Amino acid sequence: MADEGPISQGRPWAELPRELADHMRPHLDAVADDMIQEIQARVREYDRPGDGSYSGTLRLAVERVLHYFVDRVADPGHELTSVNDFFRAIGRGEAGEGRSLDAMQTAMRVGGMIAWRRIAEGAANEDVSSRMLGAVGEALLMFQDELAAAAAEGFAQAKAAVAGEMQRRRQRLLELLLSDPPAAPEAIADLAAAAHWPVPRTIAAVALGRQDARQSAFPPDILADLTRRTPSLIVPDPDGPGRAKLVDRALSGTLAVVGPTVPLAEAGRSSAWARKTLGLVRRGVIEADTGVIRSVEHMSTLILFQDEDLITSLAALRLEPLAHLRASQQDRLAETLLAWLQSGRNANEVAMRLHVHPQTVRYRLRQLEELFGDQLLDPDLRFDLEIVLRARALLADNPGEHLIPPAREAVGDSAEIVSFRRS
Repeated sequence: MADEGPISQGRPWAELPRELADHMRPHLDAVADDMIQEIQARVREYDRPGDGSYSGTLRLAVERVLHYFVDRVADPGHELTSVNDFFRAIGRGEAGEGRSLDAMQTAMRVGGMIAWRRIAEGAANEDVSSRMLGAVGEALLMFQDELAAAAAEGFAQAKAAVAGEMQRRRQRLLELLLSDPPAAPEAIADLAAAAHWPVPRTIAAVALGRQDARQSAFPPDILADLTRRTPSLIVPDPDGPGRAKLVDRALSGTLAVVGPTVPLAEAGRSSAWARKTLGLVRRGVIEADTGVIRSVEHMSTLILFQDEDLITSLAALRLEPLAHLRASQQDRLAETLLAWLQSGRNANEVAMRLHVHPQTVRYRLRQLEELFGDQLLDPDLRFDLEIVLRARALLADNPGEHLIPPAREAVGDSAEIVSFRRS
């Protein structure tokens, strides 16, 4: 019959004679003693002479492994659940103690080496065939792999549970920091300690435009909650050395707005400005083609749009002279007036800004003089005009958003309705 290979069903256990178990049972206590002595000698973490409970647990584990192995030799179909559950519990315990599985895996290798040494000695005395000895060795290695896999599974389960609980604490902390009114400093400090989050002096809140950001990509000191209506982050010490570049890398490829740096107690204010900025980005008022967006770089725009009812009312008042013009006329004259105000009322500079002939600029300026009259001589009114015209320009690419009432019925067909007057 052809050899089915080491991973075929039933191998190598089915090849072991059942009576082999009877030869092994009388020696299990001695083998257990040898294993424990060698494990404690080679694995420092398991050498705890003053800890009787730990030594008892080690002996229990070794004896359970040996007895299960022999029982399986006697019956290849022997139920596997109990010993696997035992090693899953060991894996969970190692995770709970904050240790890795390295020590346990080393102990298993040492124990397997001792078991194989005793098996080899017995095989020499009993004149066991090399084929049979090979099957026993293969069974021993497979058994070790099964137990190691069970321990790793328990370890991973415990780690996932701990990580999940830690993430829930960090999300609750973020919620607390962004609450309005602000939470008490004591409550923040207690939850920060439970979440293993060092409390910083300053933070910046981040508003994310999409929920496809990968939380695992954020540095561990950044609090994150991607389940909020506006997915949010809190970045500690945002102005520290190298922090800006770190944040940019973490948020690469994600629409993200970083709010202003504030004291920890004012995290809600930073978040509010980040969300306000994000709203203006989505409307196209603020361009989003430069990577991570920082609110502090758009403060004047944020001020303009802080109270849109107020700016709309001011626009209706100050730009009323343009209200009876066609939309195209409004656009040309509003653009010219804003450029004139921004360039110190210099017609030649306005022409360069708008890429039109200076004579055209002077023509439009005379139209504006006819429309606005003495308002253009009043510095306070000019200030109001620049405010509303800046806001209007920011909304220029957004269909349906206006800071001048809709154009009325046109007066004639002329695109420039005010007569040109030479200077």
